Amino acid sequence: MSRLVTVAHGTRSGEGNEVAIELTRLAGAALGVEAVTSYVELQQPLLADALAASAVSTIVVPLLLSRGYHTRVDLPGALSSAPAPAVLTAPLGPSVAVASAQVARLIEAGATPGQPVVLVAAGSQDPVASEDLAAAAVLLGALWGSDCRVATMAAGNVATVVGPGDAVSTYLLAPGYFARTVAAEARAAGASTVSDVLGTHPAIVDLICERYRSPTSGV
Repeated sequence: MSRLVTVAHGTRSGEGNEVAIELTRLAGAALGVEAVTSYVELQQPLLADALAASAVSTIVVPLLLSRGYHTRVDLPGALSSAPAPAVLTAPLGPSVAVASAQVARLIEAGATPGQPVVLVAAGSQDPVASEDLAAAAVLLGALWGSDCRVATMAAGNVATVVGPGDAVSTYLLAPGYFARTVAAEARAAGASTVSDVLGTHPAIVDLICERYRSPTSGV
């Protein structure tokens, strides 16, 4: 049976990396397979090293919320030198599973379904990533019951998109600098509620398992 290798972006935040490790552990336990956490940068092992460490076939699940340079260039490049067969799945988002986890985090934070909501992400200059953020906003809005606007740290538009009384959905997997900055800027702009990061929500664990079981769907 193929092992599971997840690949997170990597951060200097210990608590941020712990989320990737725990998601991998939970998914591996649910699947009953060997599970290894790897990173794009900043932490070890890098994906290429994790792949080189075993001759077992591997399914690689990116712990990323959109497509972009990493999924189009970095990760396929690492797989090209793997010593055993390796398949790269689609990233976690956009997906209904992620949107359902966002709804749960918003409700946990005290937001009311249907109130104005803004999805705030780190963002990217890659147009494909922007398309995925727009799709994620549509999915969240459909589950939440209101139109969902998008703001990103990369665009520097949190203060102009978020308004008084808005609920903010933090579109990040793990805590750290970006999550703290999103919360601070959103509250300064008047947001009534800011959700926690997605973290190890069960819907995210289930989605990793789904990606493993159907590795070519949505790629």
